[in-house]
Amino acid sequence: MRDVRIDRRGFLRGVGGVAAGVAAATSLSACGTGTSRSVGSGGKSSKTLVVRNSGGSYGDANQQAIYEPFTKETGIQVKVVNIEYAQMLAQIKQGRPQFDVIDDSMADFVLFKQQDATEDLDHDRLKNFKNAGIAKALVTSNAVGKNYWASVMAYRTDAFDGRKPASWADFWDAKTFSGNRALQALDADLPELEFALLADGVALDKLYPLDVDRAFKVLSEIKPHVRKFWDTGALPGVLLGRKEVDASSVWHGRLDALIKGGAPLAYQWNGARRQSNALGIPKGAANLDAAYQLIDFALRPEVQAAYAEIYPMAPSVPAAYKKLSAGTAANLASSPEHLESGFDLDVEWWIKNQDAVSKRWQEWTHA
Repeated sequence: MRDVRIDRRGFLRGVGGVAAGVAAATSLSACGTGTSRSVGSGGKSSKTLVVRNSGGSYGDANQQAIYEPFTKETGIQVKVVNIEYAQMLAQIKQGRPQFDVIDDSMADFVLFKQQDATEDLDHDRLKNFKNAGIAKALVTSNAVGKNYWASVMAYRTDAFDGRKPASWADFWDAKTFSGNRALQALDADLPELEFALLADGVALDKLYPLDVDRAFKVLSEIKPHVRKFWDTGALPGVLLGRKEVDASSVWHGRLDALIKGGAPLAYQWNGARRQSNALGIPKGAANLDAAYQLIDFALRPEVQAAYAEIYPMAPSVPAAYKKLSAGTAANLASSPEHLESGFDLDVEWWIKNQDAVSKRWQEWTHA
């Protein structure tokens, strides 16, 4: 989902590369890269809270659904900085983080934890967390899940003689569903080993630890039918729109505009691979109380719903669905139906194994 500039390569940096990134970034300041702006005028407080997010349309949705209402209610101004993991870590290690709240991938929060760079959250200070029902996979000692995104299957509805692929097994069935395919390249995000294993009959709750040998064996079966390994979030829509492929993996949301415009495309949700963004606080944050206030505000069901109506990332708080329109709810990764038919990516497994898998992927794609 590159258009929202979420750091989907956080996994691919590798834990071993963190120190080098810190050294390279120690001379950089938060205001040196990306954009920042103040929100609202508010009259209840003169305090300014600095939030790191990844910017783009993702940042715009945060601004509209979270920061502006938060400022209106509390008077606390919100300033935004757009910086990446290594630069954030460098500032924290120096003891001078120029941000108070981190909005980032759950993967980066695992790395932050390993570096002792984030506060352990006091959940008693988050009144909206207590009964929120946030999935266990989205709660760690230093982060709480804010929303989901997902990788899913997409296909042309005018292909396959009217048949609709209903699973990754159908995607792999190039005889019944003949046509070209596209899958995600390493440059875009993590290799889609899980989809291969699901196609081979592995149950959703038995995916991890991934059987890497089995996954690559199954990937080799579909490889002759893969027209393109896509490396940008926009490319699946282009390939499908031009009829260069009939089915592809895709970051959910990337085809919404095309579908609304009448393109004969559809998502298939069975076996969706969910990932999440989370909120946390860096060690040394200057405005700890306000940071907790913003995180708590972001977990309100009505705030989560307002965000989802603006941008197709799904609420982490189930009660938000009671406040969503039916059309929006049906198109989100954490809807009750999609939660049951998909799975949460195991962040810790990927961080531990990503170097070996990436090396093997490179060898496999060039074989």
